Order: sequence, then structure tokens, then C-alpha cells
Amino acid sequence: MNLWENDPGEVLAIVAHPDDLEYGAAAAVAKWTATGHRVTYLLVTRGEAGIDGMAPEQAAPLRVAEEVESAAVVGVDDVRFLDHADGVVEYGLALRRDIAAVIRHVRPQTLLLFNHRESWGFPGSRNSADHRAVGEAALDAAADAGNRWIFPGEQPHAVRWMLVAGSPQADHAIDVTGFEDLAVESLRCHRAYLEGLGDHPMADPEFVRAFLAQAGERAGVRAAVGVEVVGS
Repeated sequence: MNLWENDPGEVLAIVAHPDDLEYGAAAAVAKWTATGHRVTYLLVTRGEAGIDGMAPEQAAPLRVAEEVESAAVVGVDDVRFLDHADGVVEYGLALRRDIAAVIRHVRPQTLLLFNHRESWGFPGSRNSADHRAVGEAALDAAADAGNRWIFPGEQPHAVRWMLVAGSPQADHAIDVTGFEDLAVESLRCHRAYLEGLGDHPMADPEFVRAFLAQAGERAGVRAAVGVEVVGS
């Protein structure tokens, strides 16, 4: 068993949108907070472009409220937003600087990230530009945060582990048996977003249970979150 599975220290989860963590990774968050580990959420956008038929200025506050409610279900009370524009997040120094600043402030041992790869690992799939930009920027910002000469001004901080959920190159698994219900309820909080998906299979919160079971089968447990371990 990897040390970070049961003892990740303080965790900072960094994703592009409200709902990204809720498609599986929130089960790991629930496990960690249940054992006394503090987890902070950092959302690069407010997800304002994520609901077809709802104007961004209406969607943004609604999605923020849903994310805060969702985070609380799995024991997270610190949810932060960077306010980059949804759908057009740009990888670059500005994004790296913003993320590195939060890493230095929170000072986590573990980063929980979301798939930064080109695809989801099955034929014809393509990952969104926001996911790729945020994932790559977060990985680079972790190195930036540890170097006092990059974005100077705050005390540097070195992250110990970086875990990428949803990656097609997942090489480890976190056993989340017993936390499936919390993961489902966490996603269920995104009511407006799920309603906007219509009859898409991912509109059903129970999709998460099947996803966790699938990863669990590969890992030899009832439910798991697959992660790609990057760096140390």
C-alpha cells in the first residue's frame, strides 16, 4: 500500500470546473477527510460555460453554490476559485503563477489533479482543452512553488505527491470501498449541471458508482479511484 493512500497529509485538489472532482475523485476525498486529513478545493473557473441554455452570468453563481454544497458532502469546507474564463483557459505563466500562489499558501503534501492527457483512453475520445491546460499548469506550478526564484515573494513549498485522477495512464488505485454513497451524493448536488446534460449517461449520479466499481475490479477491491502518480 502506498503511504499517500491512507496518509496523504494536507491535500490540495486542483481542477478546471465544478463537477470535475465529483466524477469519481470525490470518493478519495471523502476517505481522506473521514480520517482527519484536510482537503482544499481549487477551481480554476466557475464553470459558467458548462450549462447549455443558461447564460454564463446566471450559471456562474449557481455552479459555485453547487460546488460548495458538493464539497461539504465529502468533508471539504475550503473551496477557492481563480476566476479564469471557462472554456478558454490558457496554459501559461499567468495560470502557473496563480496556482503556485495557492500551493504556497495551503502548503499541501499531496496534489489531487484531473486528467491532463489528450484523451480518456478509449478510441475516439478527446479530453477538453480546459482539463489539459489546467492539468499541465498544475503539474508545472508544483515545481514553480518549490523554487524560491520563480514567482518570488512567498515562501517556497515543495509538494510531496501528485495524483492524477481520471488519467488513461493510471498506474495506482485508491481503495474507496465504503465511500461510494458519499461520492454519488456529492455529484447529485450539481443539480443544474446534471439537468443540463439531458439524457446523457453522465447525467445520472449513479454513473459514479459504476465508474468506481470498474476501477475497483481492476484493483481487486469493491470500489477504487484510479490515479496516475506523477513525479515523486
